[in-house]
Amino acid sequence: MSTKNGTNQARTSRAVGSELIYLTKALKAPALRDAAARLAKRARNEGWSHEEYLAACLQRKVGARGSHGAEGRIRAARFPSRKSLEDFDHQQSKPSTPC
Repeated sequence: MSTKNGTNQARTSRAVGSELIYLTKALKAPALRDAAARLAKRARNEGWSHEEYLAACLQRKVGARGSHGAEGRIRAARFPSRKSLEDFDHQQSKPSTPC
């Protein structure tokens, strides 16, 4: 009987995996798709509640959305080049003398 149960669990796991792939595509959430299985394994190992697992998944989605949103805003601004703080010349200018 344990063999049958193991087979049912594997079949159910595949069905859930397929459903997660479909749902994350529908939500346009590839970061969540990529992280869900890894987070599920961690949740099982560490004994997370369903709410903790959901919060971890949503944190990944929010983080990905924030970084992609910033990239989109930078592209939309059409800056002539992209610079970081290290790219700027950090020479101290002399204070101007009052008139």
